[in-house]
Amino acid sequence: MKGTEKTIKTQRLIIRKFVPSDWRDLLEYLSDPRVVKYEPYEPINKQQSIEIAKSHSESDQFWAVCLKNKVIGNIYLEEVLEGSWEIGFVFHSDYQHQGYGYEASLGMINQVFNQEGAHRVFAECHPENQASWKLLEKLGFKKEGHLRKNIFFNRTEEGKPIWQDTLVYGLLKEDGVL
Repeated sequence: MKGTEKTIKTQRLIIRKFVPSDWRDLLEYLSDPRVVKYEPYEPINKQQSIEIAKSHSESDQFWAVCLKNKVIGNIYLEEVLEGSWEIGFVFHSDYQHQGYGYEASLGMINQVFNQEGAHRVFAECHPENQASWKLLEKLGFKKEGHLRKNIFFNRTEEGKPIWQDTLVYGLLKEDGVL
């Protein structure tokens, strides 16, 4: 989100730009196989975490979700077409199912609708990732489609991609659910 506030505050959270020193918190949750189970990458190591924190700190697309001074997750938000934004989120397993994903996503969605002039926000998730699609539905997103074998989330031992389906959810500003 270019030209927007660099910090968004919700009731319990601070959503801010990443800084390189966030690598330790990133490593803590992105090295957990349970957290990245439905992501298109494997659990990360220390060096990858350092590189990701640096890359995210230089990006307008990745936001650190902080509880007090700890990064407990991240939100991806990018305008992929004029007025159409994609959102994604990943949270530390210790902080899942406590409303943080809802609170952070709601804050970011309100930001793009009210400050960036977005018309639509959409998300994709793995059909088995019930926590993600239930969160999207709680936020007011509507299921728009089921894409068959459009992304690979893992590879076989031989290195061949295992193609997976994704669900597409969308939320229009005119839905007025936020």
